[in-house]
Amino acid sequence: MKTALKRFATAVGIILIGAVLTTSASAACGSQQAGLHRQSWNGSNTPGALVLAHFGSDDAIVGMWKVTFIAKGNAGGPPDETVIDAAIVQWHSDATEIMNSGRPAQDGNFCLGVWEKVGFNKYKLNHFALGNDPANAPSGIGNPAGPTHIQETVSLSRDGNSYSGSFILDATDPAGNIGPHIIGVIKATRITVNTPLSVFFD
Repeated sequence: MKTALKRFATAVGIILIGAVLTTSASAACGSQQAGLHRQSWNGSNTPGALVLAHFGSDDAIVGMWKVTFIAKGNAGGPPDETVIDAAIVQWHSDATEIMNSGRPAQDGNFCLGVWEKVGFNKYKLNHFALGNDPANAPSGIGNPAGPTHIQETVSLSRDGNSYSGSFILDATDPAGNIGPHIIGVIKATRITVNTPLSVFFD
């Protein structure tokens, strides 16, 4: 009788220990799976490699960026290497985007866009700006100048800390008549909590 009781107690103990170990293992795997997604791993050992764990998003493009728009290939337009805009841009996890343009605030320097992923580390952005033209008002704060349409196709670097690509900019007047058409290239650097002010003077 005592032997049977001991065997029963031993069996219950083994089952309980197994249950505890299984729960712990599942919790550990669950927390790792919550921090790692196939999309976020780029095979690098750099801090930017685990983009999801680092930036808390489902996609590596999400975050804050210093972005420069540079004219290239405009026959009769701005010469190559002309800086069209220097901006701060945020790509959001809900597939929206906001840009703080280098334009004067009174001309309308905030604009909005939407984006989608179109390939491995490749993204398409559709962006609209509502601006003003200070030249058409004596006060220096201009009347509406019509929307500007900016389309971007960009590729994120393997380490997740920069992106580059091309843009097309089409401006219109309030009646929808086409104004300047500019094409060029984009260069962007990720802004983090450790980014120094000097990045804006590079």
